[in-house]
Amino acid sequence: MALPLYLVGLSHKTAPVEVRERASLDPVVGLPAALSALGKGVVLSTCNRTELYGVGSPERAKALLLKRGVAPRHLYVKEGQEALRHLFRVAAGLDSLVVGEAQILGQVREALFLARKYGATESLLEKAFQSAIALGKRARSETGIGAGAVSVAYAALDLALAVYGDLSGLSVAVLGAGEMAELFLTHLKAHGVGRVLVVNRTEERARALAERFGGEAFGLPALPQVLRQADLVVASAAAPHYLVGPEDLPKRAKPLFLIDIALPRNIDPRVGRLPHAYLYNLDDLERVVERNLRAREGEVPKVEALVEKALADYLEWYAGHRVREAIRALEERLFQEVARELPGADPLTWRKEAGRRAHPLILALKAQARP
Repeated sequence: MALPLYLVGLSHKTAPVEVRERASLDPVVGLPAALSALGKGVVLSTCNRTELYGVGSPERAKALLLKRGVAPRHLYVKEGQEALRHLFRVAAGLDSLVVGEAQILGQVREALFLARKYGATESLLEKAFQSAIALGKRARSETGIGAGAVSVAYAALDLALAVYGDLSGLSVAVLGAGEMAELFLTHLKAHGVGRVLVVNRTEERARALAERFGGEAFGLPALPQVLRQADLVVASAAAPHYLVGPEDLPKRAKPLFLIDIALPRNIDPRVGRLPHAYLYNLDDLERVVERNLRAREGEVPKVEALVEKALADYLEWYAGHRVREAIRALEERLFQEVARELPGADPLTWRKEAGRRAHPLILALKAQARP
């Protein structure tokens, strides 16, 4: 019997940022609704991918994404071993925009946690995601695929360095106070910027982050003021709509560079048409990533070998799992059969007789399962 896992998804490789926005599932409303629609499944939704994993037919998952306005040409559907191999490659960092980035492993772990929280997992999915997480850890500890600072935030810094050459003395505004903003500021710290301005909807969170990096904190109402002072803006806030539009950027004496690494996007694309503004988004980071890939290409075959080993281990487990499931079903069927034939006997007698009848059949099942 073929492995009944499936995957339906889209990523930075198949869909531009505006399509990925439509498919994105927030953890409060979108993700629980998707899991409810799937019945049993795990949803991996990040800034660069939305993937629905399940057991059985992929049609329900496909319909869910099409209903969100995703065209069929942007989707990929994988089943059986190919779905599992894809999950393993994702967890190992091989399918990321920034190859080897560390955040995806935590996101895979979080996807499994949320599926458990909503009662959406089952044995094949549990084992698949547990194996993927273990593989991701091995890939980073046994190879150099994760060497150095590799993340979308680091790619944003790399882009800023490509634009300015030297960041010393510049005023850098960070919109958002979450993990991505923290990562960017961590990478930024060593480059001697003049001022760090942190803007967040909750000013208290902005202050907590700014204090760690010697910066200044602002609430969202102060954003126009901050934009007037900034040389470089990096946006990564969680917001359902644009936070920066053309009207927020009056004519300036010097140019403003903006890097939008949020999904949904924080900055209206029309900002990029202003003569004094230069806007980059997640898709623009692909050019930065090319250098990253070349530096790590020697490690990719090593990780691919770990993926294939993990795949073989899972398939070996699955063969045993099928036998165990078949044995349990056989024992239960024979127990019911014996109970009907011997209504006057006690349950222990039924169980012993069912075991006696099951023994030769179990041996035959195990023999068939041997390679």
